[in-house]
Amino acid sequence: MTAVAEVEDLLRQLAPQVLGALVRGHGHFGMCEDAVQEALMAAASQWPGHGIPENPRGWLITVASRRLVDQWRSDQARRRREVTAAAMAGPDELTGLTGPVPGEQYPADTDDTLTVLFLCCHPALSAVSQVALTLRAVGGLTTAQIASAFLVPEATMAQRISRAKQSIKAAGVGFVMPPAAELPGRLNVVLHVLYLIFNEGYTATSGPDLQRVELAREAIRLTRAVIRLLPEDGEVAGLLALMLLTDARRPARTRPDGSLVPLAEQDRKLWHAGAIQEGVALISQALARAPLGPYQIQAAIAAVHDEAARAQDTDWPQILALYEILERIAGNPMVTLNHAVAAAMVHGPQAGLDLLAGLDADDRMARHHRLHAVRAHLLEMAGDRAAARAGYLLAARRATSLPEQRYLDGRAARLAADA
Repeated sequence: MTAVAEVEDLLRQLAPQVLGALVRGHGHFGMCEDAVQEALMAAASQWPGHGIPENPRGWLITVASRRLVDQWRSDQARRRREVTAAAMAGPDELTGLTGPVPGEQYPADTDDTLTVLFLCCHPALSAVSQVALTLRAVGGLTTAQIASAFLVPEATMAQRISRAKQSIKAAGVGFVMPPAAELPGRLNVVLHVLYLIFNEGYTATSGPDLQRVELAREAIRLTRAVIRLLPEDGEVAGLLALMLLTDARRPARTRPDGSLVPLAEQDRKLWHAGAIQEGVALISQALARAPLGPYQIQAAIAAVHDEAARAQDTDWPQILALYEILERIAGNPMVTLNHAVAAAMVHGPQAGLDLLAGLDADDRMARHHRLHAVRAHLLEMAGDRAAARAGYLLAARRATSLPEQRYLDGRAARLAADA
């Protein structure tokens, strides 16, 4: 791992912890989030060249707290005395602020990540804003990455995040875990956030690497924290099972040069048997005791894939039946894409192509590379090599992940070579 990558992974892990420490000490979520982002930017530019400090968490808290001093200097009149006292104290004596001294006086073993997570999912925010803000504050994703996940322009997402922080300020939300009665209402958004964070880690939307391993691990860690809070919830268990069963394949997804290996071609001996065993146990228990939900169904699909010793042993009829259930209870375009593949494997490629036809009217999907990639795959199965090649090339142009681009270009090149 390069120094830059090591720093990025560490900052992603520390970001919600630092934000939690500042909000707990000072309040003002929006101002603290801005200050933490500035501290993260400073660390990202300095640490690769100068080395990671001995106490990176304390370093970030100190720098972010100093940024708060700068912000408060231009704030409303009711803060002027605090600012004057802080400015007179000097940069290393920040007791004039509204919370504890930064650095060592913040408890070293306190991790407020889960509290930040539920704060970002406050009912004062719209569902989309809840997801976007949590991805930024807890997941460490950039605004561009979040925009890609939602299939919207980056400027639109930046406005949503800004409005979300303003809404939290206006609602006067305290930095505490929500009462038990409110937990179910926030849980759906929390789970969706964790799902998106994991997906970004498992298949990065952009950049030179297919995977961001630490981001996927962080999503798993946070989901484990939620399941400790709500051990009887079937969908929490289903999401954790889905993550484990999916992440178990990670070692086989790339070749030594970083290129993508599709599921059907992976060396299944490289899959993590322990993660598969834990995931299968989790989903089996959840299906036996809890009402059926979309994460449980997706985990069940992942389990069918993982339990097949070879790709040709996959129980596609069972997977197709599960996707049909998933379409009925929680259908969306991405579900339809996967449903189409399962239908093609059971009933032939035309059945899958017929399902894809309904997505052409969706402008968001028409711009998404995966629609064109799946269609190209099914056209290749059907023997229409020219149309498949054109589809792969179009998908490669739409993809923003370099490994995915190279894989799609490679599929197109193979079809051209065999012509």
